[in-house]
Amino acid sequence: MKKISIILFTTLFFISCKNKIEKPNIVFVFADQWRAESLGYAGNPDVKTPNIDQLASEGVYFTNAISTEPVCTPYRAMLLTGQYPLKTGMFMNDILLDPTSESFAKLFKKQGYDTAYIGKWHLDGNGRSAFIPKERRQGFDYWKVLECSHTYNNSTYWGNDDELHSWEGYDAEAQTKDAITYIEEQSKSKKPFSLVLSWGPPHAPYQTAPKEFQDLYTNVDIKLRPNVPEEFTKKAKKSLKGYYAHCSALDSYIKQLQDAIKRCNIEENTIFVFTSDHGDMIYSHGETKKQRIYNESAKVPFIIKYPALFGTNGKKSDFLLNSLDILPTMLGMSGLNIPANLDGENITDVLLGKKEDTRKASLVTSIQPFGQWSRTRGGKEFRGIITKKYTYAKDLSGDWLLFDNVSDPYQLKNLKGDPDFELVTKNLEGILTEELKRMDDEFLTGPSYVEKWGHSVDSTGTVPYKW
Repeated sequence: MKKISIILFTTLFFISCKNKIEKPNIVFVFADQWRAESLGYAGNPDVKTPNIDQLASEGVYFTNAISTEPVCTPYRAMLLTGQYPLKTGMFMNDILLDPTSESFAKLFKKQGYDTAYIGKWHLDGNGRSAFIPKERRQGFDYWKVLECSHTYNNSTYWGNDDELHSWEGYDAEAQTKDAITYIEEQSKSKKPFSLVLSWGPPHAPYQTAPKEFQDLYTNVDIKLRPNVPEEFTKKAKKSLKGYYAHCSALDSYIKQLQDAIKRCNIEENTIFVFTSDHGDMIYSHGETKKQRIYNESAKVPFIIKYPALFGTNGKKSDFLLNSLDILPTMLGMSGLNIPANLDGENITDVLLGKKEDTRKASLVTSIQPFGQWSRTRGGKEFRGIITKKYTYAKDLSGDWLLFDNVSDPYQLKNLKGDPDFELVTKNLEGILTEELKRMDDEFLTGPSYVEKWGHSVDSTGTVPYKW
């Protein structure tokens, strides 16, 4: 009887160990300024993205991924800290993220991970080409980073040797090759790894992708979104040809990354994410760049591929994902501890169907307009929400925008003040108020927050920087 018990215990112990899922690797890839609609799987008839389309067919892809503050530094700070910009002071570009922050890499390192960051940083605020010392690298060990550059064919980076190096050729391609080398080396280790790859494109300048990708669009008559005013047709088509060339280049690098992961036999237990920090207006509504709540600016692609958890049959999710959900979800999906002070939600169980989707809306903000959307260019403070049907926003004077995104997907008719939508407006205002209360956001003027956090700005409300 004793012998049988020992055999049974040993068998159960073996089965338990065999079925135990190891901590997954993380490969988090994000582009700069890639809007949600500029992908083949999203229905865009012109852009060529076969490899990302394939990725979407194998993972979970979101139709309502929202950039909570659609501009570079604020998004990156939310990605790393999981906290709302008013809690970190990171609501403009070119300011320093507190080096003592309990952030992405530090949290993964505490739980046994090797960490790496390759590409654009934009969280140091001490000059866009300046050296970033180890104590300001937020826990990332493997380091090939520059604060910010958009000279994609002549860019540099600081490495672990604390020396300035040059990327060879088109930097996104060189960065991808370096990421693949890292993946190959780490796949030999018993420790899991967390790699962040941050590309500069398809952010402008648009006409600088490798020629082979620009050639894909030379003779294409680009189909413009109906919300591009006629007087901007020529400019928009030229910009989109270059923008799409960048997109297609990055698409080819997604394939290279996926091939490397498969070649290293770590595909099953690797969480692979593709997304962007924010979108790009590209003359929709006659506007350019970001910081707006329009779909072209606020909506981004987001795909998670994790075969061990989700299999490889593509699934579409209309969950209202926002930037603050990313860190808690990456931690939760990895089976790791999640700090209690994060402002987003671990949505793993929602994606698995174990928890009901109760999300009413996703918050979008402009706390202090600056730079490419300064006040002289129409920039303003706003707070808004995007639901599965509506976009609603207030500025400091009251209701500002209301769009029915189902009947009016290009947001051509502002329903603000329409008596037929009075109850809708009241309901949306209530949801927004509830969300701002949760974030301790009193919706004050931008300069009041600039003063509170001690940021130095110029006459346009922008933090000055040096290249």
